[in-house]
Amino acid sequence: MRGRRLLVVEDDYFWADELSQGLKRVGAVVLGPAASVNAAGAFLQSQPDTDGVILDINLRGERSYPIADLLLARGVPFIIMTGYDMEALPAGYAAVPRLEKPVALDAVVQAVERLLTPG
Repeated sequence: MRGRRLLVVEDDYFWADELSQGLKRVGAVVLGPAASVNAAGAFLQSQPDTDGVILDINLRGERSYPIADLLLARGVPFIIMTGYDMEALPAGYAAVPRLEKPVALDAVVQAVERLLTPG
């Protein structure tokens, strides 16, 4: 994961900070965190070479589906992190890896490593 550029999209300040610090410890370059759809969109606009994204679906009551759709269109790998059941998410996200909150930092790091490992 060393040197990979990851955007963290998470509205809980403490969890976003924990995620960011944990990813940095394993060598990732962390972009963000972004706490809103607008902030995430701005990061993706200014950082088009993002390697992957950890995406919370509910950002202060706003669904981050526009960001998920943008990532799918660009072919940027991402992980959905949510408290929602898979059945509650749009069918178009069925192939996207999902972590159910609450989730341990180690599980997120392992999921990101799988996401970014070819093949």
